Amino acid sequence: MKYVYPAIFTFLPSGEYDVRIPDLPGCITFGHNLADAIEMAEDAAAMWLCYAEDSRENIPVPSEKIVAVPPGFVNFVVADTDKYRRENDSRSVKKTLTIPGWLNSKAEKAGINFSQTLQHALIKQLDIFEEKQL
Repeated sequence: MKYVYPAIFTFLPSGEYDVRIPDLPGCITFGHNLADAIEMAEDAAAMWLCYAEDSRENIPVPSEKIVAVPPGFVNFVVADTDKYRRENDSRSVKKTLTIPGWLNSKAEKAGINFSQTLQHALIKQLDIFEEKQL
């Protein structure tokens, strides 16, 4: 499900941005720059909303008028809970693959964990820097 909420962005003396989404109590994050702050706000809002959906809590209606105290400003953020769930789903998925028999024999003799080896290889091949817990 996609949601849109107004967020208050405040530029900090450190050069970072504080971000608060008033309609989602406790939904506060920050970013090292504006692009990072927007991305972090979308992620934080999606996480907050996923929890609310899973807990069958009421989803707050987005405010129509949010006012920011300067130097803050208001910007809308999109929270896509379906996308968030896909990207953060750590459930195992069964895959069937084929390798040469000789390679299978050597790997089994060496006690290789095929699933873990494939996961590490995919992470390396995809240049994923933040390795998720395997």
